[in-house]
Amino acid sequence: MSEPLELLDPEAIAKQVRLEVDRALKRNIKGLDFLVAERAEVGHMPKDALYRDGTAVLYRYRPLHGEIYRIPLLVVSPPSNRGYIFDLAKGQSFFEYLLQQGYDVYNLDWNPPRRDERGLGFDDYVGRFIPAALKEIEARTGEREISLAGYCAGGTLVTIYAAIEAREHLRNLITLATPIDFSHMHLFQTWADKRYFDVDLLVRELELIPPEIMLGAFDLARPANRTAGRVNLWTNMWNDEFVKSYRMFDRWAAETLPIPGHYFGQLVKDLMWENALTNGTLEVCGKTADLGRVTASILNIVAKHDHVVSHEATTPLMTMTSSTDREELVSKGGHVSLVAGPSAVRRLWPHIDEWLGRRST
Repeated sequence: MSEPLELLDPEAIAKQVRLEVDRALKRNIKGLDFLVAERAEVGHMPKDALYRDGTAVLYRYRPLHGEIYRIPLLVVSPPSNRGYIFDLAKGQSFFEYLLQQGYDVYNLDWNPPRRDERGLGFDDYVGRFIPAALKEIEARTGEREISLAGYCAGGTLVTIYAAIEAREHLRNLITLATPIDFSHMHLFQTWADKRYFDVDLLVRELELIPPEIMLGAFDLARPANRTAGRVNLWTNMWNDEFVKSYRMFDRWAAETLPIPGHYFGQLVKDLMWENALTNGTLEVCGKTADLGRVTASILNIVAKHDHVVSHEATTPLMTMTSSTDREELVSKGGHVSLVAGPSAVRRLWPHIDEWLGRRST
């Protein structure tokens, strides 16, 4: 229960009033600046493009130390999103943190597909782009062993790769908010209900699936999320650090990429409708993806408040693989803040370093 007004320190009251007035003035002044500001700068750490093949581009982030861990790390981005979510800004960059700890970091990222790339599918992402990236890394480092990591659909792709290749030199597999059992992707099951969702018509007519299609599905989960986000922005407009972070995340969401129609059709029909990866019926490059073939050490990272990928959707990594070294980590945060939020900076990244460092020598 709050104290009666007459019992409060007048100086404390005056200080609080001055604070609120100051924030109100800053909101209005900075609100105008926000409206006319250029796009937020993103991408902090220097990097070099090593390989390009259509929509795929492989980057190496320049090491910060002369001595680095022996086993390189390749992080695969979701095909619908830019990889700079891992490198937003100084102090908010997962890759900066990894480089500071001495890892050799690579990122398989994506450019918007051209219309003539509408036929790209799992055979290309899993059987062409990932192997080509690994071949380039091996040629440059001389190391056959590799650590693979992936976020969201990027994690699904690296898991499929591990499930068809059974490569002994796949040392570690790190998955972040990664769907495997699509029967537990409840929002998307409803959104893509096969009784009403004519995916073939969509693919045939559009060829490249625009980002608005995917973003619309996310909005179904939290219809008021964008409005609430803008209200929260206005409330914190006086806070430069909050506004800076908001603008970077906002840019990343706004730059969601279109995806090839064939790939989208496989996501819906093979994974969403047939749950083929979990059921053991998914075929990629003429091979059946078998989760039991995965023997690498696994770190499965789940977001506690993820409204996109449920905890249950990730569990086959812990129950159906043949790895004898499996760890699951449930971290605070949501689907995006898992990889770039304050909780990730303080808690998750050090845990990843502790886990991966022991397995990278």
